[in-house]
Amino acid sequence: MESSSPSVPFPLLQAPVENTYRACTIPYRFPSDNPRKATPVEIQWIDLFLNSVPSFRQRAENDPTVPDAPAKADKFAQRYTAMLEELKKNPESNGGPPDCILLCRLRELVLRELGFRDIFKKVKDEENAKAMSLFEGVVQRNDEIEDDGKRAENLIRGILAGNIFDLGSAQLAEVFAKDGMSFLASCQNLVSRPWVIDDLDAFQNKWTKKSWEKAVIFVDNSGADIILGILPFARELLRRGTKVILAANDMPSINDVTYPELVEIINKLKDENGKLAGVDASELLVANSGNDLPVIDLSSVSPELAYLANDADLVVLEGMGRAIETNLYAQMKCDSIKIGMVKHPEVAQFLGGRLYDCVFKFNGA
Repeated sequence: MESSSPSVPFPLLQAPVENTYRACTIPYRFPSDNPRKATPVEIQWIDLFLNSVPSFRQRAENDPTVPDAPAKADKFAQRYTAMLEELKKNPESNGGPPDCILLCRLRELVLRELGFRDIFKKVKDEENAKAMSLFEGVVQRNDEIEDDGKRAENLIRGILAGNIFDLGSAQLAEVFAKDGMSFLASCQNLVSRPWVIDDLDAFQNKWTKKSWEKAVIFVDNSGADIILGILPFARELLRRGTKVILAANDMPSINDVTYPELVEIINKLKDENGKLAGVDASELLVANSGNDLPVIDLSSVSPELAYLANDADLVVLEGMGRAIETNLYAQMKCDSIKIGMVKHPEVAQFLGGRLYDCVFKFNGA
């Protein structure tokens, strides 16, 4: 059930990849730790994944595409919980020692084995429809900002506000179930700067002096995240003459947008002349990243993406999974941005920030 296509390292990672790149940001253990005893950090993270089991089970039992969904959802909860409890007792079990990639991978494997392909499909479709109706208004507000640096800041704030729509976070899944989310309110209610990692001033300075030839953006969630956060930013890059490649997941995972879904969203947003709210979108491409998890290991992407990205001079990784829990310290051969909101207390603690703090890491080539 996993992506079966061949994979290659992302070509813009600093070489040699095997020496300089480690996907996971937070070390759960050190070489001196007992390999047969779970570390306090491993236990903390296993508990985080255990706490999300009820919300995943609830989504799964309401999946209309799976016969006997409630019974299979219970089976998912039992199997995945048992694997996590086993990892606590023996960190070398189930492909361990655990890291965030393994904990996500095991959850997806159990869901897929039971026939659950896309348990968040309904909510993704609803949120995409809602966000599409707001797209024109959001880009119009951006276009009204005349100052280049201020407009860049507004676009970045939009990405961070959109990134709140994340149903992989147990707390946010709860908030979302209660009252949905207002994109504009989220933009205005971001935590105050300076953020826990805050290179926005340096980026604004670069933005006003330089435009990039080609940008690759690894996207995250459906709904407001992709449509009201990333697409207005991508549209602004296009307007400035940058080619843009949006790299989306091959297969569904949580409420992350997939490659086929993103192609459909962009086709719906374009007008009959192929423009995105008045901006020529002929240089906008969607690529299949080859990934099937809410986190990403850049040593293993699709050959298609590697080919398209080879000559890019800006890489953007967006979202807590792809830009903070993995790849925060990934070194690129070109300019790079890691941007996302901190939605797990464990991540906030590691970074020394607040829950719902923001990360905006900009590194020059």
